Amino acid sequence: MPKKAKKLKKTKKLKKAKSLKKTKFTLKPIEKKSLTPGPDEKPEIKKIKKQPTEKRVYNLKDFVVYPKHGVGKITAIEKAKIGEIDIQFYKILVEKEKLTLTVPINQQSKLRPISSINQINKCVSILKTKPKIKRTMWSRRAQEYDQKINSGKIYELAEVVKDLNKNTDIIADQSYSERQLFEKAYERLKSEFEAVLKTTPEEVQKKMDKALGRTNISESAE
Repeated sequence: MPKKAKKLKKTKKLKKAKSLKKTKFTLKPIEKKSLTPGPDEKPEIKKIKKQPTEKRVYNLKDFVVYPKHGVGKITAIEKAKIGEIDIQFYKILVEKEKLTLTVPINQQSKLRPISSINQINKCVSILKTKPKIKRTMWSRRAQEYDQKINSGKIYELAEVVKDLNKNTDIIADQSYSERQLFEKAYERLKSEFEAVLKTTPEEVQKKMDKALGRTNISESAE
């Protein structure tokens, strides 16, 4: 690069630096917003949304499901005084177990209404599917099945019936504990089918056995 060109570059840089020195930069003051509202300003109130607490009201003769015991029927709605507190509760008869439950109305989170016809139809389609064969130890599987039975969830109940179904009436093909769990789940599911479909236990059994492929078993039982 020639010397003249170098000198021109240097002079340009010096001029630029001088012009920057001359220019004054003025900073605008930041407006401070007062935290305390003025006389005309209204303070902003944030509404705290409370979690909705659903409280379902059941009537006499309504069918309900109590997870650990299955389908029951409300036979009475009574009041009792414990100390100075008035408590209202449901009397629920679980006919299959010959048991009467007392459930306070303000502690009914475990109760659920019986399933809809659509849910029953979905259960039938679950029963028609192939059983899932797990390779884990039976003691662990038995615990899982028992938890599903007592969960109160109808689809989980249908899964247990489907998985433990052997399509046979030969007792030797099933261990005692397997058969016990199958019968417990089967009867729980059957009782809910009866309550929803409002039909006889025989008709419900035929419907369930047909879905499970146990038609020959129900025919031989007759």
